[in-house]
Amino acid sequence: MSPIHASPSPAAAPHAATAPSAPTDALLATLDAWTDAGLLRQLDSAFARFIASLDPAAPPALLVGAAVLARMEGRGHSCLPLAPLAATDQDLLAWPMEAQAAIAALWQNLPADSAAWLAALQQSPVVRRIGHDPELGQPLLVDGPDTAPRLYLRRYWQYERSVAAAVAARCAQPEPVDEARARTWLDRLFPAAPGTPAHEAAVDWQKLACAIALRGRLSILTGGPGTGKTYTAARLLALMLATHPAPERLRIALAAPTGKAAARLRQAIDGSLQALQRSLGGHLDLAALTRRIGAARTLHALLGARPDTRRFRHHAGNPLDVDVVIVDEASMVHLEMMAALLEALPHGARLVLLGDKDQLASVEAGAVLGDLCRDASDGRYDAETARYLLATTGEALPTRYLEPTDKAPALAQHTVMLRESRRFEGPIGALAHAVNAARDPALPARLLREDASGALHGVEGGPVAAVIALALGGRRGAPACYRDYLELLARGPAGKDAEAHAAWATAILHAFDRFRVLCAVREGDWGMAGLNRAIEHALARARLLSPRGTWYAGRPVMVTRNDPALGVFNGDIGITLPALESGGLRVHFLDGEALRSVAASRLAHVETAFAMTVHKSQGSEFEHTVLVLAAQSGNVLVRELIYTAITRARKAFSLVAEREGLLEHGVLQATRRESGLLDFQGT
Repeated sequence: MSPIHASPSPAAAPHAATAPSAPTDALLATLDAWTDAGLLRQLDSAFARFIASLDPAAPPALLVGAAVLARMEGRGHSCLPLAPLAATDQDLLAWPMEAQAAIAALWQNLPADSAAWLAALQQSPVVRRIGHDPELGQPLLVDGPDTAPRLYLRRYWQYERSVAAAVAARCAQPEPVDEARARTWLDRLFPAAPGTPAHEAAVDWQKLACAIALRGRLSILTGGPGTGKTYTAARLLALMLATHPAPERLRIALAAPTGKAAARLRQAIDGSLQALQRSLGGHLDLAALTRRIGAARTLHALLGARPDTRRFRHHAGNPLDVDVVIVDEASMVHLEMMAALLEALPHGARLVLLGDKDQLASVEAGAVLGDLCRDASDGRYDAETARYLLATTGEALPTRYLEPTDKAPALAQHTVMLRESRRFEGPIGALAHAVNAARDPALPARLLREDASGALHGVEGGPVAAVIALALGGRRGAPACYRDYLELLARGPAGKDAEAHAAWATAILHAFDRFRVLCAVREGDWGMAGLNRAIEHALARARLLSPRGTWYAGRPVMVTRNDPALGVFNGDIGITLPALESGGLRVHFLDGEALRSVAASRLAHVETAFAMTVHKSQGSEFEHTVLVLAAQSGNVLVRELIYTAITRARKAFSLVAEREGLLEHGVLQATRRESGLLDFQGT
């Protein structure tokens, strides 16, 4: 539900017959002009007008605050702190430089500090001060201490309260564990390397993570690419099955925010479990026990998305039929979705969140994993957690990760950060680390220029044609490109039967996934829309493609809206191919290795996917990844976006920037999302 659909509050009703004042009309006209100039969205100024309709006597601060709050929600924030609003904090509010004069002129007539802003907001009956005012359905709420108040849209305050309460409840009391039995199985699942003296062994964070998750109804496992999050999750599943009194009855669900991420999760866990079965011998029949898990699903599918409402089929009154839920790519889970997931979990079920806290957060409001992992790198484990881990794993925590019990957060006792990458150790890993650390903002550009392995390549200030050339033919050291899948398309299936057609379609989808162009922005010649058109035209000129009309053989598409009836979800990638019998066009998708297809005519919400935004690429990996940076990337170009794009590459990474210095500029900018999740004090 958008903020302009909030119900009028009973408190506002007495004012409904009063016409807005002339100053209010003038202020609303100013906000409309800002919308016309692109400083606000239509939704932002409309929300201010909605608030004015509820309270015609609203002070200017309330109308401006309402418009800015709506704008902030659109940028991923769950709330608006009043202190930076009073100071017109440029890092947070992100007003463009050309708007500074207009901003300064308006702000002259607004409160000078957060206390004055708070007093102005509290004058209105449409604002509820949590802990002070009665609940009357007000559309705006102010929470937090008087020294740091935060303004909320009602539903985001409710989401934060719901998530905070659920997290606190799940961390309040660890589940009982048979420590001796856990130690036996953890030693089997994580055997020490032969000949390694115990005192020389490094901390095995994967082993510790499994022990932590065994005793928690909420467990968070974070780490960069190659640190073994899904490898650890597979061993956690084996540990849970091995220590459960009736493992054949344990109900396990695997999920992720997108179809691609869900498929990769199941594929990775299956591979790890197969290897693990060989090492366990006859101790545990993993194949039989995990056969019942079923396919990994999107969170929308798991919760039961319905086309006519935001509400899911599963909720507190109709909880999920599960004992364990493992969610991968949790950095992509926005605040509303996390609230829905926690609400739908049975009280005794376990939730395990896997994700990289340094990746981009969801495009929607909230950065839940980032908030929950605030202390992850420091550990902050208390004495009881240290004792438990020593008893169940034989691992002694280094003192730098310990915290006095009275200062150790409860959430930290259920969070583990994996610290050693086993895959990103070469040039791509060094580049990702340099970007994430940001100690030397010029270092990433140097690494791109000086790499002699062929894994890295960078062009800053080059033409957009450099992107097209990579898409058509790859480059030295990174041959993967779109020619690969189009040559398979032209070759056709090896036979006329269904099996040959399915093998052909599967090979095309795998070949397409070897390469991808990732963009920082959607619009413009250097954005997703412009590059999709340019790549499509270039492939047609090279006679690799024959785009006639909207739908054509070889068109790659991304689903942009969930459609449970068709079994497709936002973020799913498919390739359009001729149908086996009818000669019509069907879009083929892969769920792991399972192939399915949908008639092209039935897919109303898709877009061409030669190029996609970095946000949409999360949960995917490509042999050769190209990141395109537009000069007009604005506040989108941040460190987390660049890091996320780099870590999508398995073997080769290329950067093409419209002008020099964009990479360094992006490394210097870090995402800042306002939230009150960890210090929520709602009543």
